[in-house]
Amino acid sequence: MKCPYCGCDDTQVKDSRPTEDNTAIRRRRICTACGGRFTTFERVQLRELTVIKRSGRRVPFDRDKLMQSVRIATRKRPVEPERLERMVSGIVRQLESSGESDIKASDIGNLVMEGLKVIDDVAYVRFASVYKNFREAKDFEALLDEMSGPDAAAFDET
Repeated sequence: MKCPYCGCDDTQVKDSRPTEDNTAIRRRRICTACGGRFTTFERVQLRELTVIKRSGRRVPFDRDKLMQSVRIATRKRPVEPERLERMVSGIVRQLESSGESDIKASDIGNLVMEGLKVIDDVAYVRFASVYKNFREAKDFEALLDEMSGPDAAAFDET
């Protein structure tokens, strides 16, 4: 592991323990060259995943990119970071345990939408608007009608 301060490859692990949710190993490290201390989080990767984009292009799966898109959707919303971390870890575990190494981007998007729908409605709409490429206000209306369901429509009429 490279030192983030001096770039040296010679670092030593001083402490190692699982994270609270047991999805990673937290390691405290020290650089033998500059003495800098830093923390790394290491995750077990069950298999190499490849994302198949809508264009047909294939790219390596990037957990950090997934996490970033979820953070953007939940920006300025009252959602705990730990809850997002658990959601993303759950999605990654689902993908890794699916038995497939090639995953369609649309499948990942659907899993994120399912998770966000439970966590925060506003974040769900934000993500869906980008994921489904909304172009007009009626696209939002259709999604909101879908979210409220037939029971809400009947209630509004009274």
